Amino acid sequence: MKSLSKLGVIVLMLVSVQLSVAQQTDFSKADQLLDSLEVHNKFMGTVLLTENGQIRFARSRGYADQENGIKNIVETQYRIGSISKMFTSVLIFKSIEDKELNLEQALSDFYPMIPNAEKIQIAHLLQHRSGIHNFTDSKNYLEYNTEAKSEAEMLQIILEGGSDFEPDSKAAYSNSNYVLLSYILEKIHKKPYGEILQTEIVRPLKLKNTQVFGVISPQAAEARSYGYNDGWVVEKETHPSIPMGAGAISSTGEDLAQFAKGLFDGKLVSQKNLDQMMEIKDGYGFGLFSFPYYEKKAYGHTGGIDGFRSILGYFPEEKVAIVILSNGLNWNNNDIILAVLNEYFGKEVTIPSFQSFSVAEAEIDQYLGDYVSEQIPISFTFVKEGNTLIAKPTGQPDTKLEATAKHQFEFPAVGAVFIFDPENGELTLKQGGGSFLYKKK
Repeated sequence: MKSLSKLGVIVLMLVSVQLSVAQQTDFSKADQLLDSLEVHNKFMGTVLLTENGQIRFARSRGYADQENGIKNIVETQYRIGSISKMFTSVLIFKSIEDKELNLEQALSDFYPMIPNAEKIQIAHLLQHRSGIHNFTDSKNYLEYNTEAKSEAEMLQIILEGGSDFEPDSKAAYSNSNYVLLSYILEKIHKKPYGEILQTEIVRPLKLKNTQVFGVISPQAAEARSYGYNDGWVVEKETHPSIPMGAGAISSTGEDLAQFAKGLFDGKLVSQKNLDQMMEIKDGYGFGLFSFPYYEKKAYGHTGGIDGFRSILGYFPEEKVAIVILSNGLNWNNNDIILAVLNEYFGKEVTIPSFQSFSVAEAEIDQYLGDYVSEQIPISFTFVKEGNTLIAKPTGQPDTKLEATAKHQFEFPAVGAVFIFDPENGELTLKQGGGSFLYKKK
């Protein structure tokens, strides 16, 4: 769950063509891309596109359980990470409609021990404006994330993180917000979050494969997740008691597309509250992101938990949903979305060659060391294994980088590009449209 959401806001490109053109699409290029990604160990998962609730494109690649030869299929269930926040936000707004909560209600009504609780409103939690520290950013997170935690234990972890800024003074992504919202829902409904989810969303929309996850069972069409380290390596499993409504849901591509359509068709909340959810401030809506696609907009969320990466986007005007659920990613999900949407809308799709750039072991030495930035708090230590450069970001797992050009390395799964300037002891990190300068210590 380290990057439950930090894949960032996806920038898509719109091609304005008539729907009739899209209806003739055979998606052969998208198929070819997915085949190539699978062959080169870049992607395992499911990609699905629906139009007005009808599946237009649904493909799966790779393994749900590589060790036992169980392939991914369209019906495979994946942990969806922070897409769970969309469900939690809907549950909060349904509680508001039932007059059990209101957006201006103070957190102190439920958890007065939280710093600034009397100033933090439900709206601030929903829109990441509370200032409460994101517990998954703490250095010790990966030391306990596979263990069951009680509400009291999670509250203590959140308390220890403290406050990063004055409530409503700015926005900063924090999984802590949605864990607290999950507990508030449990207090209101007097039942576990998973039961609330079933009663309020899953059953009304007749979703078949959406629930709070348990221990992964590939025999029950549930995917394990994998990281890439000279081959796919199975990842540990975060315990659901830790992410709660911030990231503890598993689902399928079809269920997520159906959920998005149900939400925007008014089957879950009123139009007034849906409009509120779509209100973007400092990059954040109320459980939603906005994904621009030329002059059009999709609404949805990204997710990441363990080795799972996910994207759900919905275009309300076109009634088109796009879903990517991956349980093994050594590429960039955003490029896959672009390929599927570009083919759907009649734009050319390019298949990458995956040619690597050769770097001698001795050349790697010039990049090694510790790098810090004044722009962002994440620092990096670079070490080597043979002729492979390893990035060690603070509080996160080690990451093998791919050499793609002279002095340039990439981590494709999150779209991160590292450009070194050895002569000046500098490094530029490019990710999510941002550019961050680092200095070697």
